[in-house]
Amino acid sequence: MFENFSEMMLQLFATSLWETLIMVGISGVAGALIGIPLGVFLRLTDHGGILQNGAANKIVGWLVNAVRSTPFIILLVAIIPFTRFITGSSIGTAAAIVPLTLAAAPFIARLVETSLREVDHGLVEAAQAMGATSWQIVWKVLLPESLPGIVAGLTISFVSLTGYSAMAGAIGGGGLGDLGIRYGYQRFLPDIMLAVVVILIIFVQLVQSLGDWAVRRLSHK
Repeated sequence: MFENFSEMMLQLFATSLWETLIMVGISGVAGALIGIPLGVFLRLTDHGGILQNGAANKIVGWLVNAVRSTPFIILLVAIIPFTRFITGSSIGTAAAIVPLTLAAAPFIARLVETSLREVDHGLVEAAQAMGATSWQIVWKVLLPESLPGIVAGLTISFVSLTGYSAMAGAIGGGGLGDLGIRYGYQRFLPDIMLAVVVILIIFVQLVQSLGDWAVRRLSHK
């Protein structure tokens, strides 16, 4: 069973794990940079928000839902021309980051919007009564109060991106998913596939544990 784990194969595992870390890390951060402001906008312009704007909220909300409702494997293929325009290629780790980011951003936006909804509206009204601007309410009230929920949402997003990154291997996206498909499936090496699955499980457990630790620390402040 272990004869397949040659030095070359172990190097491939190390390279694939690094590619997965790069894909998940960069797309997660980029998705958060897009998704958090998007989620704040959705909450502020929603009914009862401090910048209530039904038309803008519905348009942005529809776009967010449209991307979220698209299965990731279809999104991968559908935006290949855009991916090639951004990265110069439709395969590889860099190319996979583009659809991963587009998939993460609207997902994070909805999670952030949900966390902001849970903030006591009385705190917002108190801040408005003291003359706080919309910008100050966002930075001094909404985001600090909803931070544990936002971090929990980001943890869920990073876990989901791990699964998406493995799926990206189906079109040559690199990473552990690509390794599992090329060697575990196409070359009928079940021990390689099992090793990929075990590594992904451990990786997800570490991400989830780190996220849970961060949420506990923020909740106790």
